[in-house]
Amino acid sequence: MPPEVKQKPASGSDEILDRLVGLHPKKIDLSLGRVIELLDKLGRPQEALPPVIHVGGTNGKGSTIAFMRAMLEAAGKTVHVYTSPHLVRFHERIRLGAAGGGHFVSEPDLAAALAECERVNDGAPITLFEMTTAAAFKLFHEHRADYLLLEVGLGGRFDATNVIDPLASVITPISMDHVEFLGDTIEKIAFEKAGIFRRGRPAILSHQSSAVLDVLEREARRVGAPVLVAAQDFLTREEQGRLVFEDGEGLLDLPLPRLAGRHQHQNAATAIATLRRVVPGIEAAAIEQGLLRAEWPARMQRLVKGRLVDHAPFGAELWLDGGHNEDGGKVLGQAMADLEDKSQRPLIVICGTLTTKDTAAFLRAFTGLAQEVIAVPVEGEHAGRPARDVAACAEKAGLPAASCQSVEQALSYLRARAWSAPPRILIAGSLYLAGTVLAANGTVLE
Repeated sequence: MPPEVKQKPASGSDEILDRLVGLHPKKIDLSLGRVIELLDKLGRPQEALPPVIHVGGTNGKGSTIAFMRAMLEAAGKTVHVYTSPHLVRFHERIRLGAAGGGHFVSEPDLAAALAECERVNDGAPITLFEMTTAAAFKLFHEHRADYLLLEVGLGGRFDATNVIDPLASVITPISMDHVEFLGDTIEKIAFEKAGIFRRGRPAILSHQSSAVLDVLEREARRVGAPVLVAAQDFLTREEQGRLVFEDGEGLLDLPLPRLAGRHQHQNAATAIATLRRVVPGIEAAAIEQGLLRAEWPARMQRLVKGRLVDHAPFGAELWLDGGHNEDGGKVLGQAMADLEDKSQRPLIVICGTLTTKDTAAFLRAFTGLAQEVIAVPVEGEHAGRPARDVAACAEKAGLPAASCQSVEQALSYLRARAWSAPPRILIAGSLYLAGTVLAANGTVLE
């Protein structure tokens, strides 16, 4: 290998991450060989992790994990968490469990783990996600915890996280997304997601289309994973402002989740069903407290203060969500309709998307609901769709549209108008856009 790679000094995590980007020509190259080889050189930390709950799917993975973390911590457990992508800083991807609640990995710990992975990898081709997943496993091995909640990065079968023997596998709702990597039909995508199932380990399946459910149940039978299926083995419904959950162990009368949106009821149900299956003796009180404490930024998050909020029209409601695919649009459209039923306001959608997403399909859910779409670009190195193209997609979906060069400009543009009632503004279309908004607003993530 080139001597200059060996001589590169350990440094801050950002500098190391920048160096690691150059080790593989593709940002995404689904395979397990490279990460297994690196983990072998690290002493196989993935074989000495706390009990792992592995979470795959398309929409709702992070929220389901947030509910499980809050419930486990309310039960007095320490919980590691691995999620992606991050919103503002890479450190958000790795949460280390601690008594009284966890914390994002510190800069010294992250830099040290990345430097060790870089050293033993010795310049071999490897993707950034594979390298950072190995670093996360190293950290989770070195810091004790009761559980690890592990989110699949992309797909499942060949995702870098799929090198562990989980306590349980969870699949949240699957929809068309990442077709360039996972396949161009919902059945192909479901097959890739089902790759996280393990013999004898329960597979908990959230609400799915019949086509997806057929594939997941078939694959679970093939590997010998017992299944729990939403609407069959566990049920949830709202009654008189309460969340009623029922499974084979009985019925729970619970408060509505803190996370906004009707879709969060099902994410909460999937979390409850999972923990009741694999965590002995978890009490209803911990589940209740977890519903009330769970936090997950940029998922129907209400922004009430900050620099960007100050640019919005006076009295406006400002909501932020990272939803970006067709099913995500439907969920957000329903959430906005529910808010409209409670309090009528003009709805404006500020939207920025990536070129890989079906923007018109995402925005179609707001037809007849939103007054206008304000298109903005997604900043950074991501394959962002130009604002004018986002506006064209909105018009294709039957929505009036305008373009601005930033969310701040869009809010100022709206602030200059005269409103009969303060508007409700939804910023959505990309988690990368959501991260930019949180950073620009000065919102602190913990």
